[in-house]
Amino acid sequence: MVEHVIGVLSGGLDSTVAISKYKDCEIHCITFDYNQKAAKKEIEASRNICKKFRCKHTIINLDWLSKISDSALNSKRKIPKSKNLDNLDQCESSAKAVWVYARNLVFTSIATSFAEAEKASKIIVGWDAEEANTFPDNSKEFLNKFNELIEVGSPYNIKIEAPAIDLDKKDIVKLGVKLNAPLELSYSCYEGDDNHCGECESCLRRKRAFKIANIDDPTIYEK
Repeated sequence: MVEHVIGVLSGGLDSTVAISKYKDCEIHCITFDYNQKAAKKEIEASRNICKKFRCKHTIINLDWLSKISDSALNSKRKIPKSKNLDNLDQCESSAKAVWVYARNLVFTSIATSFAEAEKASKIIVGWDAEEANTFPDNSKEFLNKFNELIEVGSPYNIKIEAPAIDLDKKDIVKLGVKLNAPLELSYSCYEGDDNHCGECESCLRRKRAFKIANIDDPTIYEK
């Protein structure tokens, strides 16, 4: 019997690689539209990735989340342009500017509802060690605590799995190549233009990862 899993897919590098590990499963991917600047491109990327894997795809509108948010991702505030990824103060400032209130708590709770309704055994997320340095909802502690919460609060045997939870972006790219993940279809930019801006923190981390991994980067950057 083919295992059924729910994938939380933003269309970005991390979640694309994460679900690629489960391509032999029956995957139902869910993508969230919370009026982020990159929503159109993220949805387009996610659709193309789901077509590649021939899996079901659902887009969930969370308009209310943008209405209570002051994040640069989904408000009129400008996306910060990072300069030095090794400067923790700069990265923490950037993370604070793009923080969307309880985003992964909301996303994962909704994914749990889908998992219960469809009797799925797993929820797949793209959380990783590099972003956990400034985003606590990407950390292994968050993963473990949420799994404890589901164990207590759900009558179903569901587990959240994050294949990249111990990896930095370089190793995520390497894993993606090993899994034959469609990295060329993924989209990581915060800005949401056709080409990656090349200056936001997400772009810089993506760009650096391919370079350090010594793997050809299929991404088109403006800068």
